[in-house]
Amino acid sequence: MIGKVMTGKSFGGCLRYVVQKHDAVILDAAGVRIQDVNQIINDFNLQRKYNPNLGKAVGHIALNWSVNDLAKLDDEVMVKMAKEYLQKMKIQDTQYLIVRHQDKEHPHLHIVYNRVNNDGKTIPDNFQKQRNVNVCKDMTLKHGLYLSQGKEQVKRQQLKGQDKIKYELFDAIKSASKKVKTLNELKQVLAKQGISMLYKYKSGTNEIQGISFSKGEYKFKGSEIDRSLSYAKLSQAIEQQNQPEKNLADQLRQAIKNAEQEKSITQKPEQTTYLKREPETHYLKQVLSTGTQLLGGLLENMPEEDDTPERKRKKKQEHEQSRGISR
Repeated sequence: MIGKVMTGKSFGGCLRYVVQKHDAVILDAAGVRIQDVNQIINDFNLQRKYNPNLGKAVGHIALNWSVNDLAKLDDEVMVKMAKEYLQKMKIQDTQYLIVRHQDKEHPHLHIVYNRVNNDGKTIPDNFQKQRNVNVCKDMTLKHGLYLSQGKEQVKRQQLKGQDKIKYELFDAIKSASKKVKTLNELKQVLAKQGISMLYKYKSGTNEIQGISFSKGEYKFKGSEIDRSLSYAKLSQAIEQQNQPEKNLADQLRQAIKNAEQEKSITQKPEQTTYLKREPETHYLKQVLSTGTQLLGGLLENMPEEDDTPERKRKKKQEHEQSRGISR
């Protein structure tokens, strides 16, 4: 399920296109008479007068389903989904007209609503594009509908005008971005195909904030063509696809550096020498020898038996007597 949200100034032009399309069928309406296209236009314009300062009072939504879901979608189911879509988009309490077209093989319908609600207040249109994307995705998953794999699945030959140019830009940018290494190279490649690439800069600086592309009279922001073509995501994609080359260059530089280091080393690496483990008897002998040395030192320093005080006194007397000194 894919929705396209638009706003405009003329109920007459929008309603005549929607209602008078070949094989168009009005499936549901609220707040307007549906017997005649002029009655429908008058009823929308009458409520519009409650808020005359609102320039773009016309709300127009195209809801498209995949041809794969054709068997699931009769008129009743499509109306229920259209009403659920309006409720999730916060488009409530206002006039609307739901018309089914059958000019294409895939099921689709158009919703025209008044941005001036029943109380004369304005239904805001800010953030509607992003909300539309989220609502369509949620409803697709909720109802088990076919989930498109992206813009690659869209049939280009059926597109016209703005949509045709948008898809031409998508295809050209995607193809060229896979062959370049920088955004500047991408700009040069696209210029050869008649596509201009422009940067949006932060006010008063050289900092790039966004990117846009133009061809002929049409100009789109990158994110309007596809979210993958915003400045940030496109830059990241180009950088990542060239990352393998960068890694290879780094590996070559490191290999050359390692080779030079190995060449500069002329000495053999030192070898670690491990001592042979001695038997336990070796350590026992060492302990006994050390103990004996200590014991011998203690014995040498011990006084002999005749070195007692009494013995020393007698020995002194004998020495004096031998020298003829009598006491």
